[in-house]
Amino acid sequence: MSRRVPVYSLDGQKSGEIELPPIFELQPRPDLISRSFWAEFTHRLQPKGTDPMAGKRTSAESFGVGLGIARLARVKGRGYPRAGQAAGVAGVVKGRAAHPPRVDKVIYKRLNVKERRLATAMAIAATSRRDLVLARGHVVPESLDLPVVVSSDLESLSRTRDLRAFLERLGLWPDVERAARRSTRGGKARWRGRARRPGRGPLIVVSTDGGISRAAENIPGVDVVLAKDLSVLDLAPGGHPGRLTIWTQGAISSLPGSLLEVSGIGPR
Repeated sequence: MSRRVPVYSLDGQKSGEIELPPIFELQPRPDLISRSFWAEFTHRLQPKGTDPMAGKRTSAESFGVGLGIARLARVKGRGYPRAGQAAGVAGVVKGRAAHPPRVDKVIYKRLNVKERRLATAMAIAATSRRDLVLARGHVVPESLDLPVVVSSDLESLSRTRDLRAFLERLGLWPDVERAARRSTRGGKARWRGRARRPGRGPLIVVSTDGGISRAAENIPGVDVVLAKDLSVLDLAPGGHPGRLTIWTQGAISSLPGSLLEVSGIGPR
């Protein structure tokens, strides 16, 4: 039998109940969710590599044997500093790299379509598990039922202060403050533009965007995604299931049917 959870209004009060789809009854598999996350994550990476001719644009040629010197290729000519110096090989001044990165390297991981859909369905089910949500470090009031389902009026909020007031009324603003607290990294990460890693706060899933994404863009850690565009990247950052998720009534009813079908719940 499907579970019923309360629906919260914009005032933070219970205004009714909704019957959850059977997808929320799935038992999450952290191993499958993690594999799906990293498979999708690698498809966002950009191939990189060095110039294939780097270090090879030279007139260098080996002098051969019998001269009492190493048989390295040397730059032709005389009367200028570069003449006679080794070039065109690895380990010499201005030589080529030994094993440089190549743009044709396969950097993405493959995953079966049914596995990916099942992992997404399990990540959706994990949003209703209080133990998994707390294990991710989210701050959730004891009085709040999971998954958090709110009225579809939330989708039309377009001002940041209105969304903040709603989160405060639900008791979820401490989780936003937790996500905003980030210390600065040291070492090479700071040199390479990774001094701060953004925290992950509540995820808001909507059926239509009536301005809610504009209201949430300046709140650290809060993301807004359409129900039809849900992926493991949104539901399980880092491959860890149980992100604190706020569902609207419209989002619950507009979940893709392919997720229900592959999980063995919907009609085939």
